[in-house]
Amino acid sequence: MSNDNYEQPFSSIDEVQEKFAGEKYIADRMLATTIFLGTALGKPVYLEGEPGVGKTEVAKVLANILQTELIRLQCYEGLDISTALYEWNYPRQMLELRLQEARGVERNLIGRNIFGEEFLLKRPLLQAIQTTAGKPKVLLIDEIDRSDEEFEAFLLEVLSDFQITIPELGTIKAARPPIVILTSNRTRELHDALKRRCLFHWIDYPDYARELRILTTRVPAIQDVLSSQICQFMQWLREQDLYKRPGIAETIDWAQALYALGADDLDPKTVESTLGCILKYKSDIDKIQGQGVRDILEQLVPAQASPDRTGAEAACS
Repeated sequence: MSNDNYEQPFSSIDEVQEKFAGEKYIADRMLATTIFLGTALGKPVYLEGEPGVGKTEVAKVLANILQTELIRLQCYEGLDISTALYEWNYPRQMLELRLQEARGVERNLIGRNIFGEEFLLKRPLLQAIQTTAGKPKVLLIDEIDRSDEEFEAFLLEVLSDFQITIPELGTIKAARPPIVILTSNRTRELHDALKRRCLFHWIDYPDYARELRILTTRVPAIQDVLSSQICQFMQWLREQDLYKRPGIAETIDWAQALYALGADDLDPKTVESTLGCILKYKSDIDKIQGQGVRDILEQLVPAQASPDRTGAEAACS
């Protein structure tokens, strides 16, 4: 971002971590560094990782911290330029033509205004680029790996210049380029050309100490023993040969479900009845139940209280 009036949103990497923690997102040092450099250098940040590890949440938290608008482009197979960038409001244009005819406008003047900006349907990319003043917006391009290679090539051009040309209106260039976050679940590899324009960070599953800190931050009412048991169980679960390993999002969902049920600790009956909160495929549920939930809990979860939360947080710093 070359705007002389642009004010860097973060003064240090530590500030990134502190402000993200204030929004209940526990960012490790590497992620905080990537966010700091992305906002300082004006480069898109490309986040890869398994589903449920908090990639999309980074953009949401960043928009909250900067108190700016979050614009989300959800990618999918078949996504085209008109859906992502702009298209003309044809029904309104046709209505305008009929109204002009009814008002008796001269034939050679009818329709001269129908390609004005008031007839333009602005999609996420155009909304993000067309910023004239104030804080830069946060543009989230979510699950870019689900889009087609043709759209990826188009996106490469947009992210290079932050400008687009609309034949009827001319070229629109961002006065203040947005802060761009791209996410991918790695269903396919992106081209190197797009990756080179971004700062890359892989968001992995958290270790026990960090997951415990995340859990107690997001579900503060949960008992210490139960939170420790949940995190131990989730750490063990991700080591199993499952079709889809659960992410931190499932950890939080499960903790909230157990809290709603009034559970104080994990017992086989409660675990078996709530496995659908963390495992989304019947084959995975059958596999865990087949190993004997009681035996798993006796092996993994000690009877004593969990480490206190201060100690867990210290381990993550």
